[in-house]
Amino acid sequence: MKSIQRFTRSAVAAAMLVGLVGCAGMSSQDKSTAIGAGVGAVGGAVLTGGSALGTVGGAAVGGVIGHEVGK
Repeated sequence: MKSIQRFTRSAVAAAMLVGLVGCAGMSSQDKSTAIGAGVGAVGGAVLTGGSALGTVGGAAVGGVIGHEVGK
C-alpha cells in the first residue's frame, strides 16, 4: 500500500513539474487562459459532484473568462 502512495506522489510531482515547465514561454494572456480553465474545471467538478461534463464545461467557461481578463 505504501508503494502505491509513493508512486502516486511521484507521479503528481512529475506532472506538476512538466506543467510548470510548459508555462515558461507563455504570454500573460495565455497564462490567464490556462489558470481560468484550471479554476473553472475545479469549480465545475465541485458544483456537479465530479461529473465529467461539469468539469469540461467549467474548464471551457473558465478558459474564456481567463482569456478575456488577460487582455
